Amino acid sequence: MDKIRDWLYIGSLRDTQNLAALEESGISAVLQLAGASPQKGIVSYLLPVEDGEPLAASVLREGLSFVADQRQKNKRVLIACAAGVSRSATFAVAALKEAEQIPLLDALRMLVAAHPETLPNPILWRSLCDFYSESVALVEMVRICRPRNIPGAGE
Repeated sequence: MDKIRDWLYIGSLRDTQNLAALEESGISAVLQLAGASPQKGIVSYLLPVEDGEPLAASVLREGLSFVADQRQKNKRVLIACAAGVSRSATFAVAALKEAEQIPLLDALRMLVAAHPETLPNPILWRSLCDFYSESVALVEMVRICRPRNIPGAGE
């Protein structure tokens, strides 16, 4: 589990099962994208999202609405999926974009700086780009997430 902002964390299903770590981080709300793991005293919202499937705009709005509502209530929110790599990253990028009114790539850079495992599934990334009407080539996303794997990215 990694802190992105004071109000926003990203992690895995395993992180949602560790009540002591959630409490230590002050997390009081969890957007669960891969499985339910309710904890006493933590507001949990299960929004099943399939990795590798197009993300419906209504589903993205639903998740972002939960995150925004919890943030407005001054709650720290953990966005979690199975591994904390793709689905949670997709929603965390969107949450940062919404909260800070920044382009997707800037939000992605911030997320990767805090959570280097970040690698949204290409189909989820495309769904995000379509939702925000931002034309970002897949190679640009990968260049940010895995710069060592793209020739010329480290130059």
